[in-house]
Amino acid sequence: MIIDRFEDRLLALHYTFPAPLNRFRRLLAADPDLQALPDMRPAELAFLLDLDTDKAALLHKKLSRRADPPYTEVYAASSITPILYTHELYPHSLTQLIDPPAVLYAAGDPSLLRADNKAAIIGSRKATAYSRQAMEKIIPPLVANDYVIVSGLAKGADAMAHETAIRHGGKTIGVLGTGLSHRYPKQNSGLYEVMGRDHLLITEYPPYAGPQKWQFPMRNRIISGLSGIVIVTEAARPSGTLSTIDHALEHGKDVHAVPGPINSPLSAGPNRLILEGAAPALDGYTILGGLPQDME
Repeated sequence: MIIDRFEDRLLALHYTFPAPLNRFRRLLAADPDLQALPDMRPAELAFLLDLDTDKAALLHKKLSRRADPPYTEVYAASSITPILYTHELYPHSLTQLIDPPAVLYAAGDPSLLRADNKAAIIGSRKATAYSRQAMEKIIPPLVANDYVIVSGLAKGADAMAHETAIRHGGKTIGVLGTGLSHRYPKQNSGLYEVMGRDHLLITEYPPYAGPQKWQFPMRNRIISGLSGIVIVTEAARPSGTLSTIDHALEHGKDVHAVPGPINSPLSAGPNRLILEGAAPALDGYTILGGLPQDME
């Protein structure tokens, strides 16, 4: 087996320093094949990766210990496919981000990244039965039109979106805020297993990375970046869900929101989005540009 040494060198770097691609650009400009990386002094790493000297020294030490393993083979043995920014399956839409992932670690069917139509469905971790009812009207028409459903595999609305897509025979992508060795949250462990086998799980974090609070807002830019359409079911104001919408609006995505009762705190976010110009998501047909089903 011929191993792409650049791939292994980048994976070794990313294992020890799992940063977005923009943090590596100066290094890659100076050393495009990363051939000089193992011999770089801490002072060089500090300059090229914009690190302070102590962190650069620690990174230098870690790289000297971890540069040898054939990472592509190690990940393959764990049924993990690393998709570097140079890989043919790396989504072009993610390159439009200010801080694209340098690597996506995938479990399941990476070919789903090639799908032309992807719709993100997001909402509160405290989503009610109203979100599930809305998804039963929204997701079947999208699935029938070959949309892959994208969400974050969090509890609440995310899990509902994945489950509804699967139940209606669709495909779904879960974007994780942890490494693939961590099933988080625990209550989604069964869904995680199904998606990692028959659908797709992706993350920009190496497998060992456990849940950290700051990683989940970072995950949101990938959910939005993958998707042409972003749909919100229920969300309070303010909320992490609405941070995903900020990413979506910055990149010209088609944003839809499920209108809800004015006395529901979880409808405050979607109702405000509609007031500010988001399209009301009455069902999947309105999202696809048609009339609501009960008006046809």
